[in-house]
Amino acid sequence: MAGAAPFPAVVLLGELPDLGTGDLLAVPVGEGGALPAWLTGPAPAISPELLTGALADTGNTGSAGTITNVPIAGRRPRSVLAVGAGAGTLPELRRYVGICVRRAQTLAEHGATRLVLPLDGARAPAGPEEIRAAVEAALLSGYRYRDSSACPPRRLVTVAVVASAAGAGGAAAAAAGEVTAGSVAWARDLVNTRPHRKNPAWLAEQARLRLGALPHVTVTVLGPDELRAGGFGGVLAVGGGSASPPCVVVASYRPPSAGPAHPVLVGKGITFDTGGLSIKTNAGMRHMATDMAGGAAVLAAVDAAARLALPVAVTAVVPAAENAVSGAAYRPADVVRHVGGRTTEVRNTDAEGRLLLADALAHARLELGATVLVDVATLTGAMKQALGARTGGLYATTDGLADALCAAGAAAGEELWRLPLAQEYGDLLDSPVADAHNAPGNPGGTTAALFLQPFAGGLPWAHLDIAGPARSGSDHAETVKGGTGFGTRTLLRWLEAGARPDGDPVERSG
Repeated sequence: MAGAAPFPAVVLLGELPDLGTGDLLAVPVGEGGALPAWLTGPAPAISPELLTGALADTGNTGSAGTITNVPIAGRRPRSVLAVGAGAGTLPELRRYVGICVRRAQTLAEHGATRLVLPLDGARAPAGPEEIRAAVEAALLSGYRYRDSSACPPRRLVTVAVVASAAGAGGAAAAAAGEVTAGSVAWARDLVNTRPHRKNPAWLAEQARLRLGALPHVTVTVLGPDELRAGGFGGVLAVGGGSASPPCVVVASYRPPSAGPAHPVLVGKGITFDTGGLSIKTNAGMRHMATDMAGGAAVLAAVDAAARLALPVAVTAVVPAAENAVSGAAYRPADVVRHVGGRTTEVRNTDAEGRLLLADALAHARLELGATVLVDVATLTGAMKQALGARTGGLYATTDGLADALCAAGAAAGEELWRLPLAQEYGDLLDSPVADAHNAPGNPGGTTAALFLQPFAGGLPWAHLDIAGPARSGSDHAETVKGGTGFGTRTLLRWLEAGARPDGDPVERSG
């Protein structure tokens, strides 16, 4: 991934700097038009009376996302950005930061080189959690895919995040936010890479290059011979129709300080999905180079965990394949034998992701010593229809694991919604020739999760279906159009909290 950094630099300051040529000042506006206390200082950066009048003229009462440009005579760029921050919640803070960064990038065409971004609002100063969220949002909302020759040069050089609590705790929070954003940006780069460059071998090489250089990280790639020896019938079947052989990437971070717990993260790695012989339409194929977003997320989570030196062992397993059309492609009515011996009748070759995940989950359980399993995949269109484009679906076998992942997602700014792992639909998977078949139909997200559950055995297991939020059609908050890296921050926050699979196994229905 050659080229410039994918976003502007971010620095943390404890007080508002003197503003010079090229500086663009942002002002967070609270509910009811409340202005931050620092505007009433002895030498305010802008007249509060002028700002209050401009807000009244534009109807900006501080609702999250509202924006007012206030012209300042004699300055270049000739404006201050007043942006609604609402009640100052973390989601509203991320939205405030994202809007400011994107507007600053636009005004960079008119001379802005540094965005001065105060966090302290009208009611309370920003603490470490707000600082971390703001740094992540500033970097990620300023992200541009670095490998695109069509991308115009970036002129906004720096984002100066200003928080009065920027002491040691604030500095550590900012550093964590910077590491996190860098890992998410890597995931976005992997997802955004065009299909003429991206195949299983390429994905494995990217993991080797980035992760293999980190302390306490080992990267192993299982090729076709190892896959045959290990019984990876699902991976071999799905990848059999492509000229690019399938592989399985295993990236393990094991620091000396790690305890006995060993969470394993499994990510779907379909580098392009034609649908196989059950072929997709042209429109349905257009974005299928992003069908490895789950694999990118779990690799990026290991990347961030290693860079933050977390005291937890974690492994990412990414089964990678192209689902292609050829004389060697697998067929409807084939029977596939997975790692561990369980069999699947193929009824739809476009329901391929679950065949890969099945092998990887069983391998993690039987060979890698996993104590808890979490898989992440762009798995079903049904999930996108159910939850839309910004929320991931969550299935889990324990309440504690589900609660921990939902809490991690909330802290990370990645919304998850738990759905029932309803056993009453299990008979839809029945096959006369195998243990199950791979296309049981609606409710599609639930039946896909039920297909996967046996491969986790009795281990605590969660399944994240990110078909909606893995790719964005537009900019919002810290998300930019294209691959989002969704899931990376949730998994990282869960690992930071100890990755505990608290709770007893439960069956959920209805």
